[in-house]
Amino acid sequence: MTGQACPLWQAALVAGLMGALQACSSLPRIVILHDPLTPQEHVTLGETYQAQDKTELAVREFEAALRGQQDYAPALVALGNLSFEAGRLQQAEDYYRRVLDAAPDHPAAGNNLAMVYLTRGERLDEAERLARGATAQEDPLRPYALDTLARIYLRQKRYREAQTALEQALTAAPSGNTPLQERLAQTQRELTEDQQRLDHAPVRTTPANP
Repeated sequence: MTGQACPLWQAALVAGLMGALQACSSLPRIVILHDPLTPQEHVTLGETYQAQDKTELAVREFEAALRGQQDYAPALVALGNLSFEAGRLQQAEDYYRRVLDAAPDHPAAGNNLAMVYLTRGERLDEAERLARGATAQEDPLRPYALDTLARIYLRQKRYREAQTALEQALTAAPSGNTPLQERLAQTQRELTEDQQRLDHAPVRTTPANP
């Protein structure tokens, strides 16, 4: 029948529901944000910040890339490089190892982990294996890996092998890459100086027994 009033219990139910909805609207809401950038875009942005010496912003972008993809190698290598430059060798090793666990032949991670061992002066046989693996790949990193290999041989006083690796690095290095050319020239100076010190070192003799 039209115009009939609602029963009291229905009115009370409607009022209760309205009150509950109003109460819910005052509660804090959980907002799920979607990252509009891909891991690669985060790394590209991080590299831009890094070139501008904005290290903290670079780290933030590399870590954001890992939130999108936990094993994203470019971000792990980038964080490893920043750790290496800051002298945090163990942290750098951890980042490089995460890459190598997923991709054992990754040239950048292999070469850079070899550099960690070389800097510490330890596990040079493992450093040589890693650097050799990086040089075996046709990659823009190859001349850097050959330089690493030359420095490992230099540390071990294996001068002939160091010179061979260095000459291969000079052949593989792009002529327009001035920083790399300067690095190779520095390695050559260190190799030459070390050989000269050895050549001029006094010869120890043991007196004969009467």
